[in-house]
Amino acid sequence: MAFQQGLSGLNSSAKALDVISNNVANASTVGFKASNTIFADMYATAMTGGVSSLQIGIGARVAAVTQSFTQGNVTATNNPLDMAINGNGFFRLERSDGTVAYSRNGQFDVSRDGFIINATGDRLTGYAAIDSNVTPTVFAGEPTAIYIDTSNIQPRETTTGSLGVNLDSKLRNPLNQDPVGTDITNFLATGISNPVSIPVDAYNYTTTMTVYDSLGNASLLNLYYVRNQNDPLTGVAPNTWSVYGRLSNDVVPDPLNPAESTGEPLERLGSIEFNAFGVPVASFEADGVTPTAQLAQFGFSRTAAQLQTGADDFDMTLDMRASTQWNTASAVTTAPRQDGYTTGSLTGLSVSSNGIVQGTFSNGQVKDLAMLSLANFASAQGLTSLGNNLWAESYDSGQAILGAPGTGVLGIVSSGQIEESNVDLTQELVNMIIQQRNYQANAQSIKTQDSILQTIVNIR
Repeated sequence: MAFQQGLSGLNSSAKALDVISNNVANASTVGFKASNTIFADMYATAMTGGVSSLQIGIGARVAAVTQSFTQGNVTATNNPLDMAINGNGFFRLERSDGTVAYSRNGQFDVSRDGFIINATGDRLTGYAAIDSNVTPTVFAGEPTAIYIDTSNIQPRETTTGSLGVNLDSKLRNPLNQDPVGTDITNFLATGISNPVSIPVDAYNYTTTMTVYDSLGNASLLNLYYVRNQNDPLTGVAPNTWSVYGRLSNDVVPDPLNPAESTGEPLERLGSIEFNAFGVPVASFEADGVTPTAQLAQFGFSRTAAQLQTGADDFDMTLDMRASTQWNTASAVTTAPRQDGYTTGSLTGLSVSSNGIVQGTFSNGQVKDLAMLSLANFASAQGLTSLGNNLWAESYDSGQAILGAPGTGVLGIVSSGQIEESNVDLTQELVNMIIQQRNYQANAQSIKTQDSILQTIVNIR
């Protein structure tokens, strides 16, 4: 009788409509993956034996409901902690009960206790930065809940700096040159003025760069360049320039009588010798005789007592290898760079394509805080759906394969974007019509069978 077949068809179509309706309902759910209904015929009974046996099925059933893990469209947002995975992988989340879940929904924010969480409070996991002062940053080996430390970063003393200047080849020893600045008076640390000073016409060019002591106090390192007088008798070669330096807080000025100002004396750092092509070929220490350990690299230091800021001793190396002596006006050609900074507070977060969570600080520093951990599975179809856009590992899915974004088969991360549902709404509406017709057709088969039975009952 056709009742069994028709009833099984009604049940199968009803379940398929449930799946379609769920897809339609989640068409706007971030990270949602559409489901598909797979049908199978039910076992058939052999009515007659032999080679030409006639087998008739007894209906259909839902064999499985699978999910499509194809990539959804990616949409931009204004939240830098919104993330979309372009490619394979799932975000790994630590739930409040200690279990681990996985998701494609990358809508995250920072909780009041400093963890990156989703809308239900599950914590995003990754690898914490152990040492961000080296390149590349060293990260921990095991994933844990990512914690954002909002405390200020400690200052860093300047230890190295670099600067490139062009020193005008037309300039000569500055005794007869036009003035280029103000007088520079040399002072003794004892407070007694030094009768020796560099007058306004005694240097050819000057530059400044900001440096920091161990407490983060900023000072200007003032540099003065003087072209030496060629003197074969003393061994001063042509195209040799002396470099002098002083910190801005070396001098405690006396506005009424500058000559009575106190501070540290102007210090000669060394000298640079240029060849006939205007590039450095030799450099010497402050004595003008001893070659420097590295070409055009000079040391500059101040003791804690000299700094008088409470900071530790200051010692830096200044690299001037990018300097030249060409026939053009003296100018800075390579911007000053140095590795120190003052303390800074966290002002923003960002996530790179390889999953590194970076903090931007008020002092201009960018620091690696953590790296995301993505998970992939041998069979994503075997994952157990938990709701709230979450899946759990199961026997059928296999164990999670963890790694950083962009490694192996794992996709990259797009910050400030989210992955939309991969539901094709048009296709789902078409499927809904098809299943509706299937339901009506199966109902009609039951109605037809009922009519046949009615005819049999009415036989006299």
